[in-house]
Amino acid sequence: MDIVLLEKIRNLGDVGQVVNVKDGYGRNFLIKFGKALRADKKNIEYVNKKRSEINKKNSEQKKLAKDIYEKIKKKTIRFNKETKENGDLYGNIKPKEISKYFLDNFKETIHPSQIDIKKEINKIGQFPISINLHSDLIVELRVTVEKNTLKK
Repeated sequence: MDIVLLEKIRNLGDVGQVVNVKDGYGRNFLIKFGKALRADKKNIEYVNKKRSEINKKNSEQKKLAKDIYEKIKKKTIRFNKETKENGDLYGNIKPKEISKYFLDNFKETIHPSQIDIKKEINKIGQFPISINLHSDLIVELRVTVEKNTLKK
């Protein structure tokens, strides 16, 4: 499927570029979330006319991403969890829980889809994650999981 990009997408292309992607990726992600349009003559002309407006919007999004980056860089995300005797958690820590942590502690909205967990977070320790704030800006953080020390 040929599409024309409405924003810069890492490992794919820049604004206004016509690229070929798999049908499912194009339909279910790029077009659905407003990141691209089908590459027909009308849409290509539309993107070329709106390119400066699209680039301005992209730079505003990048500025917001940099503000979030400055707020969260070098931060350690800490979770106190109930554990089994051997240190394993009763349930893994998922991107949705990390997203809620950012909203509660930093008042920043980071969607679970932006969070890439490198290694399954299922026991006590430190785990690397990366957060895709913008196509040009990724922040690497550590999640620290500690045993909940509160007695019942």
